[in-house]
Amino acid sequence: MTIFSKIIAGDIPSYKVAEDDKFYAFLDINPVAWGHTLVVPKQEVDYIFDLDDATLGELTVFAKKVAAAIKKAFPCRKVGMAVLGLEVPHAHIHLVPLKSEGDMDFKHKIENPDPAEMKRVADLIASHF
Repeated sequence: MTIFSKIIAGDIPSYKVAEDDKFYAFLDINPVAWGHTLVVPKQEVDYIFDLDDATLGELTVFAKKVAAAIKKAFPCRKVGMAVLGLEVPHAHIHLVPLKSEGDMDFKHKIENPDPAEMKRVADLIASHF
């Protein structure tokens, strides 16, 4: 069971942003910007392109709705989307509010983000979902 499956199951706490029967969105615990959100399928699949076509399409549409909520919560030019997936063997999409392309730099993370601020950010995004 991956760490993301444990988060989805509620075994590990998360800052949940959105959820439906197939997908779960929560704040990245090492965000590159405030509002950095991960969108994951509840189905445990390592590589995003191993998802069947229907699930991949539904995941993308769910991520689009989460991105719209992020954009409302954090005024930005766009919400960037990245698929990396090397650290956790569970398919996921990163959504990051962008004012410039440099905001998508995964080498620069917010150090030790305040839990109260993380909760505020998650609640703010969720309120726009």
